[in-house]
Amino acid sequence: MNMKYPEIGVCGLSCRLCPNYHMQSDTPCGGCKSEGRMKVGCPFITCAIKQKGIEFCWQCAEQENCQKWRERREWGKSHDSFVCYQRLEDNIEFIKSKGITAFTKNQKAKEQLLTAMLDEFNEGRLKSFYCIAATVMDIRELTQAVAQARNGSKGLDIKDKAKTLHSIISEIDAKRKYHLKLRK
Repeated sequence: MNMKYPEIGVCGLSCRLCPNYHMQSDTPCGGCKSEGRMKVGCPFITCAIKQKGIEFCWQCAEQENCQKWRERREWGKSHDSFVCYQRLEDNIEFIKSKGITAFTKNQKAKEQLLTAMLDEFNEGRLKSFYCIAATVMDIRELTQAVAQARNGSKGLDIKDKAKTLHSIISEIDAKRKYHLKLRK
């Protein structure tokens, strides 16, 4: 089956904002529906793609009654794995109301900001934090945070640049009551 949106997980997570997707290695992750990940045995990939020939769970006629998907969505309201699930429900609703094209456009814009954060403000220990921030925060907040950090960190070394952006994001987090850590 040809995947039209390999960077969007079968369940609705955005691979573009996942730490594994941004791994610097000889074999980077190409998304949940990439050839390498398809072999891992995700139950949603097995059910949707391999058994039913659909790309997303919400395309399934059984979506309303699917216990497996319902349990994963419920679990995602309070837990994360290596990737942040905090916006899974929002992602699904966004896609259902505005369409997959609008969602993809939004996620590409967030990914550009995430890439800037990783390239310009990561001293080596903040990738997960930035990925969660890119997942949870509004795109306008991210844009403003990156712009403010760029303006406030000219001439600083990478550690101080990282501290600058981390501080700005943490201030937004405190005001908005986000949770910028993986929930276990």
